[in-house]
Amino acid sequence: MSSSEAECLFCKIVAGDIPSTAVFETATTYAFRDINPQADVHVLVVPRNHHADAAALSSEDPALLAEVMLAGAEVAKQEGIEESGYRLVFNTGPDAGRTVFHAHLHVLGGEQLGLFGRP
Repeated sequence: MSSSEAECLFCKIVAGDIPSTAVFETATTYAFRDINPQADVHVLVVPRNHHADAAALSSEDPALLAEVMLAGAEVAKQEGIEESGYRLVFNTGPDAGRTVFHAHLHVLGGEQLGLFGRP
């Protein structure tokens, strides 16, 4: 494990070193509730293996990226927001406001979501 992985918040969550509220998991993904939810339903889906961001994940392991997306859709179904609608979001880079440098998919829904970007 590299030093960046050893210090990575999400790697620690996946390892069970930091508690989380699990929502869904597979052999390659782990989904848990965001501790600072931005919607009624706000779940994070992470690959169990460390990848810096969505761009790195897509180039390093495109099949795993697809698994993360499938897990996001399963979370939406499990959370009862499949029909009402939901948003799947990857934040990549400083302008997106990313704070954890481990690829993660936000599953947001359960209420009417605001517009994206500028009003």
